[in-house]
Amino acid sequence: MESAPLGEVSGMSLSKAVQTLYDLDINRLEPGEDYGINVQGGKMVGWDEDKARQPLFAFVNQHELSSRPTYKYFVALLNNYSSRTGENEAVTRQETVENWSFINAIMETAPMQFCHKYLVSNAKDVPKDLESFKKMLYKLWFEMYSRSRGSEADSSGFEHVFVGEIKNGKISGFHNWVQYYLEEQKGNIDYRGFILPRNKGDAAINNDDRVLTIQFLWHEVEKSVGSTLIGVSPEFEVALYTLCFCMGKEHNSVELKTGNDIFDLTINCYRYGDHIGTSYPEARAHFEA
Repeated sequence: MESAPLGEVSGMSLSKAVQTLYDLDINRLEPGEDYGINVQGGKMVGWDEDKARQPLFAFVNQHELSSRPTYKYFVALLNNYSSRTGENEAVTRQETVENWSFINAIMETAPMQFCHKYLVSNAKDVPKDLESFKKMLYKLWFEMYSRSRGSEADSSGFEHVFVGEIKNGKISGFHNWVQYYLEEQKGNIDYRGFILPRNKGDAAINNDDRVLTIQFLWHEVEKSVGSTLIGVSPEFEVALYTLCFCMGKEHNSVELKTGNDIFDLTINCYRYGDHIGTSYPEARAHFEA
């Protein structure tokens, strides 16, 4: 599917652009068909008890993760990092090749093509030339920087957002469902339940929701509140966070319709110099469509 020409995206609202990204994401997996989740019990922030005896993911079609190119290249990146901040991350030649393979693969997809065209038309200092845009993506997501005082290059936007890090006894980042599923399969994650909605009028949390706020342990370290998009493709997430980051705001209010659900979201984006420090969704409200 071709993304819209430049003339049709100039002045388009950020919310409409995000919805367009989602509508273009033909590569996302479908609940009940390609994967299943079991949200189980809800809890308030700060509650200690485990409200979920079973894993979050009941199943994922492994063939889809290994056969779809962007998923395959994405999964190959997940073991390239140390989870502990403060440990120098030496990027090997093979890892550099893997990073570029991922960028080249996602740029073949409609969400990333739309992201590029939207940013060229609406943001500042985004190169129109495709190869220059790819280099910009590499710097934003894969160029290493120091997240811990006095340490060498120990982090990147990709590692923080998609893989997750452990710093000062707490989990930071870790907002990707594929990484979560794979770590859960390895026995590294203990799902402890979803975080109850803020508002009484919010729709009930169920197993086909595309946005979840959850609590879990990873390597026995707690993520007290973690938000993630479920079932979406890697290219959608990179496009979403790149688009919001390049538009320049730290807190981006958007509405996203995902089938039977409508979410009022804040897409949070924080800079780390010229790089992505973190980016993640935050659900402000949730309605039945």
